[in-house]
Amino acid sequence: MPSAVLYLHGFRSSPQSWKARLMAEAMVARGLGDRFHCPALSHDPDAAIAQAEAILAGHPGPFTLVGSSLGGYYATRLAEKHDLRAVLINPAVVAPLSLEAYVGPQTSLYGGEPFEFTHAHVAALRNMEMPRIAPARYWLLVEAGDEVLDYRLAVARYAGSCQTVLPGGDHSFTRFPDFVGQIIEFSGL
Repeated sequence: MPSAVLYLHGFRSSPQSWKARLMAEAMVARGLGDRFHCPALSHDPDAAIAQAEAILAGHPGPFTLVGSSLGGYYATRLAEKHDLRAVLINPAVVAPLSLEAYVGPQTSLYGGEPFEFTHAHVAALRNMEMPRIAPARYWLLVEAGDEVLDYRLAVARYAGSCQTVLPGGDHSFTRFPDFVGQIIEFSGL
């Protein structure tokens, strides 16, 4: 069965983010465009997970999850539930706490669409927490200069996983272009 990649973007982001576009372009350049999936995830965590679940159910081959920020939180949930491998890029390890500050009106970064992020959404994130993980399934990519999330929380959470911890950078993971080929190889493609 051919492998595929499911890319899960972060909060307020979209498939138009530079990382998602770069990953899609790299997959197309290798003749693997049909094996790359990157849905425009709902701001509602339960709906976002349902979107990802529908893609996983609709493809015959194994998936590797690639999750950025909040997408990393979702990827962890899905990896544990479906016994999948995942690449986590500056993941939101404590998403319910991190995103509590964003309760209220928000705007999508790429389309400008307004939406309301609620306490119910924070509660949904809390319900998705995975108390235990299988470290062998993860590759953690973090930059110490992440101004949004404390990279040390991810290093501790994914202890025992393959980890690439880089100095400097920011929440966008500035060195992502250096790792796209390795992510595709990690995915078995």
